[in-house]
Amino acid sequence: MAKTLDDIFNDDDFGLLNAKEPHHNYIRTDEDRLVDSFEELNIFFEKNNREPARTSMSEYALFARLKEWRSNPAKRSLLKPFDRYNLLGEEEIVEVESIDDILENDDLGLLDLEGDSSIFDFVHTPKSGSRAEAEYIAQRKSLPEKEFQRYDMMFKQVHRELKEGKRRLLPFSDAERNLKEENFYLVDGLLAYLEVSDAEKVLKENQSGDRIRLEGRTVTVFENGTISNMLFRSLAKAIQKNGKMITNTDNDIEKQLMDNANLACEEALQSGWIYVLRSKSSNPEINAVKNLYKVGFSKLPVKDRIKNAAKEATYLFADVEVVASYNCYGIEVQALENLLHRFFGAVCLNLDIYDPSGNRFVPREWFCVPIHVIDEAIQLVLNNTIFNYRYDNREEKIVLK
Repeated sequence: MAKTLDDIFNDDDFGLLNAKEPHHNYIRTDEDRLVDSFEELNIFFEKNNREPARTSMSEYALFARLKEWRSNPAKRSLLKPFDRYNLLGEEEIVEVESIDDILENDDLGLLDLEGDSSIFDFVHTPKSGSRAEAEYIAQRKSLPEKEFQRYDMMFKQVHRELKEGKRRLLPFSDAERNLKEENFYLVDGLLAYLEVSDAEKVLKENQSGDRIRLEGRTVTVFENGTISNMLFRSLAKAIQKNGKMITNTDNDIEKQLMDNANLACEEALQSGWIYVLRSKSSNPEINAVKNLYKVGFSKLPVKDRIKNAAKEATYLFADVEVVASYNCYGIEVQALENLLHRFFGAVCLNLDIYDPSGNRFVPREWFCVPIHVIDEAIQLVLNNTIFNYRYDNREEKIVLK
């Protein structure tokens, strides 16, 4: 009697006909094993918040592994995308400032010339003066853990103060005014502390006309434990492109004012005018605001500063009336403005205005506060006692803290 297929399958005592899942043999490469080995370092850092130590027998293998990878450019380049905690350090960044920099960094000799090079000889045109070569390349390197500890505490405090509203993130512009030593900035998502700036005023010659600007190098520390000696202008461009400036706290501003007040030489002190303005705008929204005044600071005489008011957003695209001005000495400009604006921050004008082209602006130096209160606040600034007071916007008066 012939067997059916079911009979055959049911009679398979040894399971020879049982279907089996195909077995795939995945061949691990040397790169895979290297990445897995580096992941052990990432996990160690996550648990201990530090690098492995050479003094510990249980950690020495990881320590030796990390040391070898840091000194091996090929492995460091391969592992860098997996380096979540910057254990391998930063790659060296070369700032190219002249054609000489490009030629000198031609390690493979791709730009070497063979044969006749007379085409590059200047015969009938005057030779321009050689440009100064870069003093040295800008580097970002890791700080030793002991050296970074004090900066780490500062960065953590800044994070707390930002969360508590004691500091704010503001758009960055005007490097010569806003890029200062001992201030904090946000650069590419990292907090940065400008510790030293060697920038000096130099005369720059160009086709559009000579001008004086700050040039030099900086010492900048980042919250990921690295330090850089990048150029002043390069740091400013990095912040302006993808960063923010971080305001100081009231205590920082008070310190700046006190330091300037103690300077002996009046010629070295910054001076100017605190001014109070009233708008002559015909905009009904602006006219409806009670006790609206602009409070600012100018190094120029106030009349010169406001002569183009009708064309500037900061003056609400309208002419203004000078209500009061105060000549002052020994006060740092930015610290003074920040202090007054923060003092009256709760009553800052919140109104969008538009230029003739339809571009939107949000003015931030206009405040809804009685003029006698503004005068009182300025007097407290000039005699250095404003830190003991606050503005009560409900009662519209200045009170002790």
